Amino acid sequence: MDIETQFNKIAREYDGNRRKFIPCFDDFYISSTDFIAANTPEPKSVLDLGAGTGLLTSFWYKHFPDARYVLTDIAEEMLDVARKRFSGCENVSFEVSDYTADLPRQDFDAVISALSIHHLTDEDKQKLFLRIYEKLPEGGIFVNYDQFCAEDHTTDTWYNSYWEKGLYTSGLTETDIALWKERRKLDKECSAEQEIKMLRNSGFKSVSCIYSSRKFSVITALK
Repeated sequence: MDIETQFNKIAREYDGNRRKFIPCFDDFYISSTDFIAANTPEPKSVLDLGAGTGLLTSFWYKHFPDARYVLTDIAEEMLDVARKRFSGCENVSFEVSDYTADLPRQDFDAVISALSIHHLTDEDKQKLFLRIYEKLPEGGIFVNYDQFCAEDHTTDTWYNSYWEKGLYTSGLTETDIALWKERRKLDKECSAEQEIKMLRNSGFKSVSCIYSSRKFSVITALK
């Protein structure tokens, strides 16, 4: 199955299972966003790439409720869930599109993404980062909440093994885990260190990993 089919298939259960799939959920999503918001001027516009059900945007919205948000995803059923989440919010819009092909035409002060870009090859990651850099104004920010491999193969094997073992005691069903294993076949992870180099090569002047817990890291890049 391709990515669109895989994520449309699990759209309804996606949010409910996030905490089970991501053992560091609160720190990864909530504390990291709190930290960024405490150190970032309020953006007028935010683009969420691979937004899915709008989970990441929901945490940004709590800090910046007056910003204009555009949520993009290739899986329309995932965005249908996001539409329900933000029902009545006139400053949130949705676009079914492939961000590897092009970005929305509007200007944005912030570009964010969660658990999406690791599906791209390194070559496509680099191309995307260049387009994001060009899209942002001076002082704009890109934040990627994603999963990464370790630079060392043995350490990465440990990370993967620990993560998978934890899923079997998380309350997930056998079907949930089987679908996760199928989705994992689509992953093309790089290390956080590699991604930081890509972002610097794209022109970003300040790039940092502000949070990391084994497979999961949050990287910020300022233009």
